[in-house]
Amino acid sequence: MGTKTSAVLRLGLALLSVGLLAGALAAQQKPEDIPDAPSATRPMPPPEPPSPRPGADEGAQPDAPPADNTGAGVTTGSKELPRSAPDSTEEKPAPPPMPPVSTVPEGSVPKDLNTGEDVGLTIRKAVNLVLVPVSVKDNDGRLVGGLLPKDFSVLENGQRQQLKFFTSDPFPLSAAVVIDTGMPDIGVKRVQETLSALQGAFSQFDEVGIYTYSSTVGRVADFTSVGKELTMAMNEVKGFSGTNNGPPVTSGPLGPQGPTINGLPVGSAPVTPVYTPPKQSRVINDAILEAARDLSKRERTRRKIIFVISDGRERGSTASYADTLKVLLTQNIIVYAVGVDGAALPGYEKLQKIHMPNLGLNKLGFEPIGYGNILTKYVGATGGGTVYAESARADIEQAYARAIGDARNQYTLGYTPSKPGIGGYRQIEVRVRRPDVKVYAKDGYYPLPTAR
Repeated sequence: MGTKTSAVLRLGLALLSVGLLAGALAAQQKPEDIPDAPSATRPMPPPEPPSPRPGADEGAQPDAPPADNTGAGVTTGSKELPRSAPDSTEEKPAPPPMPPVSTVPEGSVPKDLNTGEDVGLTIRKAVNLVLVPVSVKDNDGRLVGGLLPKDFSVLENGQRQQLKFFTSDPFPLSAAVVIDTGMPDIGVKRVQETLSALQGAFSQFDEVGIYTYSSTVGRVADFTSVGKELTMAMNEVKGFSGTNNGPPVTSGPLGPQGPTINGLPVGSAPVTPVYTPPKQSRVINDAILEAARDLSKRERTRRKIIFVISDGRERGSTASYADTLKVLLTQNIIVYAVGVDGAALPGYEKLQKIHMPNLGLNKLGFEPIGYGNILTKYVGATGGGTVYAESARADIEQAYARAIGDARNQYTLGYTPSKPGIGGYRQIEVRVRRPDVKVYAKDGYYPLPTAR
C-alpha cells in the first residue's frame, strides 16, 4: 500500500513539473511570433525562405522544390507551396526579331501574263489601262457574238498591243439623252410621240439624264433610274414646241418690207431692198459638251453614252467640234444618234460629206449646204457605229431599241500602252479575225498624265 502511494506521488510531481515548464515557455514567447489564423478575406502570406544551414556554402542555393512550368506553385504531398516571384534585376534574353510579313488577297496568286513566272507576294496594278468598247456586226447589221480574245487585234499608232482585259458581259448604262427642239415643229412633235418607247428601251439598272437644246442648252432632268422621275421628265419634254415650219418669208405681200407696187416699195426711192433672214443658233456642240462633262462624274463601272435625237445641224456653239470630241475620247464616252427630220431624207448622209460652196440659196430662204449634219462625225469618231436615220414613228422607235442594245452589248478590250501619259492623240485600230464583219470602235484617245 505504501509503495503504491509513493508511486502516485512521484507521478503527480512529474506532471506538475511538466506543466510549470510549459507555462514558463509560453510566457517567454513574443506575441508577434504567433502566426495569425487563416482568414477567408485575407490570404495567408507566403512563408519566408529557410535560412541556410550553418556551415553551408554562401553561394549555394537553399533547398527548393522542383520547378513547376505552370507557374502556379509546387505540390508536395497534399500541400501546395506558392512559387516565389522571379528576380526583377535578373537580365532577360532579348526576343528574336520578327520576320517580315507579306500578305496577298484571298485566293490563288496568278502568274505573270508575259513571262509565265509566279508573281509570288507581289501585287501588280495596271496603270492607265485603255478600255476600248467594240461592236461587231454582220452584213445585215446584226451583232456578232461568241468571239474570244484571240479573235481580236488592237493596234495603237500602228503597233500591236497585248490585251490585258477582255469581257463580253453587258454593262449598265449612264445615258445622256440630248433632244433637238430647234427643229421645225412637225419634226419635234414626231419625236415627242416616240418618247415612251425611248424610255422603255432602258433597263432598271440604267440611269438617264435628259437635255434639250436649240439656241441654248437646258437640263430637264439629272441622272435618275427608270421610273416615276424619268416619266415626269419625258412628259415635260412633250410640252416643248419647235420652230415655225418652212423657210422664213422675205418677200411678197407678207414680207417685212411693206407694200410694193410693181416690185417697188411705196413712198420710197426705186431701190430694191435685200432682206436676209436671221440665222437661228443650233448649239449641238455645246449640248454634247455639257452632257459629256456631267457623264464624266458618273461611276466608272458604267458604260457612258450620249444619245442624240436631232437633224444634226450645228450653228453658233461656243465649243468647237474638236474640243468637244477631245472630251468625249478622254472620258471614254460613245455617241449614238437617231437622225430625224432633214437628217432622215434619202441620201442626206452622203450629201453632208460633200462640201459645197454657197450657191446663193439664201435668196430663196435656205442656209447654204456645207457640213450641216455633224452627227455622223461624232458617231464615227467615238465608235457608235452609224446614225439611224428614220422618219416614220415606228422606225424611230425601233432605232431606239437597236442603238441602246448596241451600246449595252459590246465587247470590251483593255490594254496598257508602252508609254502611258506621254504624247498627244493616239490612233486605235481594232481588227477581227472573221470575214464579212464590220467593226465599230473609237478612232483613238487622248492619254491622261500618269498619277504620281
